[in-house]
Amino acid sequence: MASKPAFATGAQVEHGKFGLGSVLSCNDDYIVIKFDDHGEKKFVTSMVLPALKKSDRQPPVEKRRASRKKAAATPAAT
Repeated sequence: MASKPAFATGAQVEHGKFGLGSVLSCNDDYIVIKFDDHGEKKFVTSMVLPALKKSDRQPPVEKRRASRKKAAATPAAT
């Protein structure tokens, strides 16, 4: 019988070393968390659970990268 994952997708958690993050996926074997300041990390679920605690914060708004248009090369003034 499969057990219920420790954290649901989208749950907000806090890790002692990596800080605040959002759970991307979680199963009996692995948990993937996207941390605000450290990016995505994959952990063995049974090993990281003691280091995680639930956070009651709202999920951060994803920032979209603005695409930069390359400026046309202009000849140097001489």
